[in-house]
Amino acid sequence: MPILVYVYGLAASCFLGVGFVLQQDAAARAPLGDILSFRLLLDLMKVPRWLLGIAFMVVGQLLSALALSLGDVSRVAPLLATNLLFAMALARRISGQRLGRTGWAGVVMLSGGVAVFVAAGSPQGNDDAQIGPLRRWLVIGAVLAVALLMVMIARHLRLAEEPPWLAAGAGVLYGLQDALTRDASTVLEESGIGGLITTWQPYTIVTSAVVGLVLVQSAFEAGPLRQSLPALTAANPLSGIACSIGFLGDTVRVTPLALTGEIVGLGAAVSAIFLLGRHPAMPTGSSGGGGAEGEPAADGSGQPQQRN
Repeated sequence: MPILVYVYGLAASCFLGVGFVLQQDAAARAPLGDILSFRLLLDLMKVPRWLLGIAFMVVGQLLSALALSLGDVSRVAPLLATNLLFAMALARRISGQRLGRTGWAGVVMLSGGVAVFVAAGSPQGNDDAQIGPLRRWLVIGAVLAVALLMVMIARHLRLAEEPPWLAAGAGVLYGLQDALTRDASTVLEESGIGGLITTWQPYTIVTSAVVGLVLVQSAFEAGPLRQSLPALTAANPLSGIACSIGFLGDTVRVTPLALTGEIVGLGAAVSAIFLLGRHPAMPTGSSGGGGAEGEPAADGSGQPQQRN
C-alpha cells in the first residue's frame, strides 16, 4: 500500500476538519426557515467565511479522492475520521480552551482506534471480485434508506434535537460517496474519461455530495458543532466500510483475534469522536441568532422559536 494513501488521507482530514468549523460558524447565522432547503446554500454563498470553509472542504474531497484512487475505502475511510482532530485544533484556537485530560484522552482514543482497526483488519481491496448488480443495488438502496430514515426521524424532533440525525444522514451519504469515488476511479483507469462520463457513478457522486451538503449545513444551522460533527464523523467511515465490503469486494480479516481488534478499534474511535465532539473547546455557535448552546432564538413570548 503506497505511503501516499496515508499522506493524502491525513491531509484530506486536515482540510475537511478546518472546513467544517468555518462552515458551521457561518451556517449558524442563517435563517431557520432555510433548513433542509437548497435556498440555504444560496444564502450561504453570500458569506465569505462559508465560502472559505467550502474551499477547504473541496480541497479535502479532492485529496480524499486521490487517497481512494490509490487505496481501499476500508483503509482510507478511518483515516478521514481523524478530521475531528484538526477541527478540534482550530476550535481550541478559536475558543482558547485547553484540551485537558478529556481532550487528550479523546485524541489518543481516536488516533489509536483507527490504527488498531487498520492493523487488526488489514483491509484489502479485491479488483477481481465479482459483485453482481443485484447485490450492488441492494447495498446502495439500503444506505439511501438509512439516510432517509435519519432525516425523517430528525423532522419529527424538536429543532434543537435535529443536528445529530441530519449530520449522521449526511455522513452515511458521504460514506457512499467515498465508495463510489473508488469505483469511479477504477472505471477511469480502465476506460478513460470517455468511459467514465457514460456511467452512472459520477452523477450519483455529485448528487449525493449536494444532498449531503444540504443536510450537513442544515445540521450546522440548527445547533452547535458539538451536536453535529461527532455524528457526521462517526457515520462517514462506518458507511464507507459497509459499502466497500458490500459492493466493492473489500475484505477484512475475520479471525476471532482480528475481529476483536476491529471491534475494539472502531469502538474506541467512535467513542472518542463523541467525547471530542462534546469537549468545551468546540464552539457552540448560535442557531439563526439563537441563544447559548445552539438553542433556537426566543420570540417575544420567551418560547423557543420554531422552524417555519
